Amino acid sequence: MEGSIADMGKYIGAGLATIGLGGAGIGVGTVAGNYLAGALRNPAAAAEQQATLFIGIAFAEALGIFAFLIALLLLFAV
Repeated sequence: MEGSIADMGKYIGAGLATIGLGGAGIGVGTVAGNYLAGALRNPAAAAEQQATLFIGIAFAEALGIFAFLIALLLLFAV
């Protein structure tokens, strides 16, 4: 009986950890949307801000990858 409760907790924890994947999607959309709004407002400055766009997307996506890693560790670690 105790093993099934531990398995249930493991699955619940992994499911909660995947909430970070949704947060990463929202973060990438926000970064890209704000870049697009700024580029449409001032097209001459868009090329200068493109590196900042990629850095922001990378940081937002890294948090999603970390959340996915935590979910996998909860599921398959001993």
